[in-house]
Amino acid sequence: MIKKKIKKKDNVINFPSKLTSIEKEIEAIVFAAAEPLDIDTIGNKITKKTDVEKVLFKLQSEYLDRGINLVCISKKWSFRTSPNLSNLMKQEKTVEKKLSRAAIETLAIIVYHQPVTRAEIEEIRGVAFGTNTLEILMELNWVKPGGRKNVPGKPIQYITTDDFLSHFNLQKLSDLPTVDELGAAGLIDSTNIDNAIFGTGKFYKEKQDDKKEDIYSNIDEMLSGTLDKEDN
Repeated sequence: MIKKKIKKKDNVINFPSKLTSIEKEIEAIVFAAAEPLDIDTIGNKITKKTDVEKVLFKLQSEYLDRGINLVCISKKWSFRTSPNLSNLMKQEKTVEKKLSRAAIETLAIIVYHQPVTRAEIEEIRGVAFGTNTLEILMELNWVKPGGRKNVPGKPIQYITTDDFLSHFNLQKLSDLPTVDELGAAGLIDSTNIDNAIFGTGKFYKEKQDDKKEDIYSNIDEMLSGTLDKEDN
C-alpha cells in the first residue's frame, strides 16, 4: 500500500516568484526607499541597464492582490498598504499637551473657591478670560457646571469633577494642601490671604467635616482610655 505524503501548509507569505536578479534589485530598492522614487532614480541604483518601467509594471501586477501594493503617483513608485486594509493601519495616539498658565490659574481658583462663577474667577485673577480657557478644562472633564448662583442674572457656577480627583490621585478636595501649607512651601504669600475666604464651598465644608471627625476620634480615644483604667 502506497502512502501519500501530505504537504502541510504553513503561515509563510509567498512573495512574487520567478523574478530575475535585476527585478529583485528594483523590488528591494523601491521597498527600502524612504520616499517614492522615479524611474531615473531607480535606474541609477541598479547594477545593469534594463527597462525599469516594464519591470515596475510587472511587479505591480504581482502585488495587485496582496496586502501590499506597488503604486505609481505623479510618476513616482512606492509600496503602499492595500486600500481595503487601511482601517487595520489606523493607530490611536494620545498626544500630551501642557496647560496654559491661564488654564492652570483658573483650575486652581475653581478648586479652592468652588462653586464659583466666571465673573468671580476673572475678579480673582484680575484679568478677563482668554479664548477657550474654561472650555479646555471642561473638555478634560476636570470642571463642570454646578448650578446657578442665586443673584441677578443667575450666572453658572463651576465645580471640579470626580475625574479631577482621580487624575491627581486625591480621595477628596480636603486632601489638597491648605493655605498654611502652601505658604510654608513658599508657593504663596499667606500673610495677605484670609483663611476664612480661601477655600470656600466644597473645600471649606470638607475641612469642617474633617475637624468633626478628629473631635469624635479624640472622644473615642478618651473613652477607651477611661474604660481601660476602670478594668484595672
